[in-house]
Amino acid sequence: HFAKHARVWHNLLMKALHLALLLLLTSTVHAAEISVAVAANFANTLAVLTPIFERQSGHRLVVSSGSSGKLFAQISHGAPFDVFLAADSHYPQSLIDRKLALADSRFIYATGHLALYSIDPKRIELGADSLRQNDVQHIAIANPNTAPYGRAAKESIQGLGVWNQLEPKLVYAESIAQAFQYAASGNAELAFVALSQVKDPLRRATGYYWQVPARLYSPIKQEAVLLQRGGGNAAAKQFLKFLQGKEARAVIAQYGYTF
Repeated sequence: HFAKHARVWHNLLMKALHLALLLLLTSTVHAAEISVAVAANFANTLAVLTPIFERQSGHRLVVSSGSSGKLFAQISHGAPFDVFLAADSHYPQSLIDRKLALADSRFIYATGHLALYSIDPKRIELGADSLRQNDVQHIAIANPNTAPYGRAAKESIQGLGVWNQLEPKLVYAESIAQAFQYAASGNAELAFVALSQVKDPLRRATGYYWQVPARLYSPIKQEAVLLQRGGGNAAAKQFLKFLQGKEARAVIAQYGYTF
């Protein structure tokens, strides 16, 4: 009788262990890591989207941010990213041309906008004419050679006809995030930044801004692309699909982006 009960308990225990092992293996198989390279302007937005995606999917995002040009260079030299969220369409297309990204995965995940920012409201109240004030000595912009928002800033300054006047005052930052910090810290009186940085609903940045008219610069069409390394990563594809969904787009719109 005792031996019979022992066998029953043994069988139940083995089934429980088998089920626990199966669940563990299943979760391990389905939970994946996705390495994402993201343009600096979108980093804070992605920080809000990350826990939403991770909670829904069970996958984990590993995020690296910087200027699109620097991230492009890293990817070109073999950096192990699965997904690239650029601040323009040029860099994703270049990666496709180099066979480093999948052409059919490319899409616009947001359209960005430019703003002139200062911690001093008096610096902004004149709009475009704020740039022409003699007491403005430092104007921060992201490097136009590597950062699409820096390129848009240069186009805007040229479009306003003040490039020659302002060029000696320009302070070049590595990324749009660094340009913002120059002005936020008071090291530059003005900075050309992404509208998303000043409309961040979580940070509510101290400072004031003038939205630069879109006619002054080429549209900032921010494209996402699946890199070759992520081609076999089903979770990476799931993340890109998530970015195109209603919930993600609602968050993205809160940051001042359009589509």
